[in-house]
Amino acid sequence: MLRDAIRSLAEAKIAPYAAAVDEEARFPQEALDALVANDLHAVHVPEEYGGAGADALATVIVIEEVARACVSSSLIPAVNKLGSLPVILSGSEDLKKRYLSPLAKGDAMFSYCLSEPDAGSDAAGMKTKAVRDGDHYVLNGVKRWITNAGVSEYYTVMAVTDPEKRSKGISAFVVEKSDPGVSFGAPEKKLGIKGSPTREVYLDNVRIPADRMIGEEGTGFATAMKTLDHTRITIAAQALGVAQGALDYAKGYVQERKQFGKPIADFQGIQFMLADMAMKIEAARALTYQAAAKSERGDSDLTFQGAAAKCFASDVAMEVTTDAVQLLGGYGYTRDYPVERMMRDAKITQIYEGTNQVQRIVMARNLP
Repeated sequence: MLRDAIRSLAEAKIAPYAAAVDEEARFPQEALDALVANDLHAVHVPEEYGGAGADALATVIVIEEVARACVSSSLIPAVNKLGSLPVILSGSEDLKKRYLSPLAKGDAMFSYCLSEPDAGSDAAGMKTKAVRDGDHYVLNGVKRWITNAGVSEYYTVMAVTDPEKRSKGISAFVVEKSDPGVSFGAPEKKLGIKGSPTREVYLDNVRIPADRMIGEEGTGFATAMKTLDHTRITIAAQALGVAQGALDYAKGYVQERKQFGKPIADFQGIQFMLADMAMKIEAARALTYQAAAKSERGDSDLTFQGAAAKCFASDVAMEVTTDAVQLLGGYGYTRDYPVERMMRDAKITQIYEGTNQVQRIVMARNLP
């Protein structure tokens, strides 16, 4: 029922704008309005803070179905979870009430600020600093590749509070867009997900109350890594959605397209491509849903499973969308058909929230 409801909504209110959102590289406001109106923009927020209280699997299905129509739009529920999960996992009760309630209502979005110009895969090498000043902290630094920056009201920011301790000297804070000293760079000009703004976030003597720290001082990096264990599964969900969307489109196309006097779907070479695409998507879905169940239960092997789901599903998405372009031939290579957009959008799922090379390191260190 959940899948049917979201698919209907995505097909009616999100898919019709997907090409224009990509072409104009503009924020998918229609998608945000539709998701908020149907309480699907941040389904993971617990009921006690006004949220839907959806479990990890339901959240995955929401993201998957939105991504099937428009990957840029799927970053609304995905990044709202990424940005707010540190507060859910480690924040004080006061922080949860203050920031999760507006998120649940749809009054604000939440972004996640970990990466920096010189700290990508090596996130512990960050330079952004937070210096204690009485009952405040003063933040200075630059965060890069921040999804939905400039649109989100709230930002979970990782910053160094004790430079001597490397990863154990990093703390997490909630920064608000309206805090004096917060500004944003120009939107990045990207290959795909063009409807989701990616910008640098500049922190110039941003003074925030000490009670906006998430958890204890020095626990920010651990919170950041624990967050990613859960949210990598949402990237797997995006990958699954875009792969399914590409397969569905290609399947329809090959039944319509005639060559040599019959639909190209009648040729075994085409049938084998479609069979492989469907098989890999089903394998990715099984792995992703299993990882979501483990996320919900907090299983001890979540780190491995989350990395495996993200890595496998995103590799499948890249392969399936590329094959979909091939199945459409010359048409697949044009912007008149959606599969070239899907192929461009799929690529990022192999890169963000930890490249697939990093996922393999994570898996190797956490072999079951």
